Amino acid sequence: MEKTHPLLRSFETRSRTRVVYGRGAIEQLGPLVRELGARRVLVVTDPGVAAAGHVGRAVRSLSGAGLYVAVFDQVRENPTSTDVARCAEFARPHDIGCIVGMGGGSAMDCAKGCNFIYTNGGSMRDYWGYGKATKPMLPMVLVPTTAGTGSEAQSYALIVDPETHRKMACGAPGAAARIAVLDPELVLSCPPRVTAAAGLDALGHAVESYVCTRANPLSRMFAAHAFRLLVEYLPRVFEQPDDLEARAATLLAANWAGAAIEHSMLGAAHAAANPLTRRYGTTHGVAVAVLLPHVVRFNASVVGHDYAELLRMAGYLDVDSTTAGELLSTLLRQLAQRGNLNAAEIRICLSDIEDLAEDAAQQWTAQFNPRPISAAEFATLYRALFHEATGKAP
Repeated sequence: MEKTHPLLRSFETRSRTRVVYGRGAIEQLGPLVRELGARRVLVVTDPGVAAAGHVGRAVRSLSGAGLYVAVFDQVRENPTSTDVARCAEFARPHDIGCIVGMGGGSAMDCAKGCNFIYTNGGSMRDYWGYGKATKPMLPMVLVPTTAGTGSEAQSYALIVDPETHRKMACGAPGAAARIAVLDPELVLSCPPRVTAAAGLDALGHAVESYVCTRANPLSRMFAAHAFRLLVEYLPRVFEQPDDLEARAATLLAANWAGAAIEHSMLGAAHAAANPLTRRYGTTHGVAVAVLLPHVVRFNASVVGHDYAELLRMAGYLDVDSTTAGELLSTLLRQLAQRGNLNAAEIRICLSDIEDLAEDAAQQWTAQFNPRPISAAEFATLYRALFHEATGKAP
């Protein structure tokens, strides 16, 4: 079947999120929430963000605007539906009218999940998929403190089912933030390990959304600009963590990459990453970082031209469709290594590969990979990862 050019694919776009970007933007949080008509606010965050002092700044701005503030600061990494239920239970006595999610992807996902349960009842399994919330949801403001997931630009919450350990993508128009506040000062406190994993995850978003089967002119615009900024500024962030300009660039890039996902989808690298997190507890961004170069090589025979376009936009002018896959794969691996993310830290077991591959093939994002991929081909990718990690033949 003839491939449809991205410029000719049908798509629909709707801007749901106002973006407020700039140094010190967190000081505007209170007035921004007041504009939404809320008077009682729930802040959803995690202990690390609270300890860094960011929640204190947020609460001062909210209180200064005359708002009542309750803080739920017990979000855990990769929140489960149980975590979301606890957050919603905490919120009920406070009679809230707005939710502020502050932190990395986990905090923002938990805030979105809480919104589903607080307004529509039930459990997160009821909202697995898209558009299953029938009642109006509360207005939300999302404040990222890492440059990674781009969750503030997306209308989906990724919540783990505690029984199956699968990630449930729960989406609805009301799950999109009314406002995203991007303040690069908040990202300065992000530890090196988290910075690297988040940054490489954002890079994976840009690369995969640019070539996925749902790519379109708008998503490719966001993805290309995100890719260009991340390739240029991530090395500076790794080498000089206090470089505010570099932090600002990567924060904006992560938001754009998240917007690219919102308007398209992802692919095989994210599909293969989720089983590693589920089975071994591998940090999501690390899994994406080490898998993406292998996926790029796998896809290059189909989207080499698109990879060449992406590289040229980032300044790699001497590249064509025959060399782009190898060049991009090498570039991605080098960036991961500069962030001290390596395949060797994933203790993948040969005996697990078939199960991992079956799991990856069932992941939602797998169906949007530009080159059709089966469980057998996922197994080949995992074997390549095993060889890279151990130096042993699989």
